[in-house]
Amino acid sequence: MTLDVTGLHAGYAGARVLHGVDLTVAGDETVALLGRNGMGKTTLVRTICGLRPPVVTAGTISYDGADITKRSSFQINRAGIAIVPQGRRVFGSLTVVENLTAVRKRTSTTGEPWTLESVFDFFPRLAERQRSYAKSLSGGEQQMLAIGRALMTNPSLLVMDEPSEGLAPSVLDVIQDRIAGLRGTGLSVLIAEQNVDLALEMADRIVIIEDGEVPWTGSPAELRDDTVRLEQYLGV
Repeated sequence: MTLDVTGLHAGYAGARVLHGVDLTVAGDETVALLGRNGMGKTTLVRTICGLRPPVVTAGTISYDGADITKRSSFQINRAGIAIVPQGRRVFGSLTVVENLTAVRKRTSTTGEPWTLESVFDFFPRLAERQRSYAKSLSGGEQQMLAIGRALMTNPSLLVMDEPSEGLAPSVLDVIQDRIAGLRGTGLSVLIAEQNVDLALEMADRIVIIEDGEVPWTGSPAELRDDTVRLEQYLGV
């Protein structure tokens, strides 16, 4: 299944943020969306996932050949796109198990469906904390839970908004390893990220967003060797 974003314009209350963005995420591909703060990464992620605001003013978003531009967030999730939002946004008054089972979808289009058991195998720490309320978890544990919750909807495309934000290096290593473990499972991944090193390690392809436009796309190896673009667009 392929995500195709074509000529997308979107913004907030009359202030346009995205200016004709084109983006493709193919099946079983991990794409990293890189850019500095305020360049439009989160706006693009929210727009793809049907979260409002922002509002689309022009362009199209299609998934598996179907136009999803105007669909609501729950319809887009049913189509196979799940989001791990910036700031985790787990359900604090629910336990780990309740967070995971509240969104469970029992069928999968990419292979064996995700279950409580497979999420706990993926993140053993969640198994240890399964009866704990989400609000009592550490930031890293909440991020694991946010990822596990998204996987429990059995998506074919996982969209992650700043998954490394606020994480200690040891926890970040775990998250990076687990995201890498999704490769080859049939699941596509789109990661909006500011951590350049993390993105270069995880992605098959890099897309840079600058002032709501996409000035460059290419492989991690190409960007790693391009000191001019690293400085120009990412301040590295």
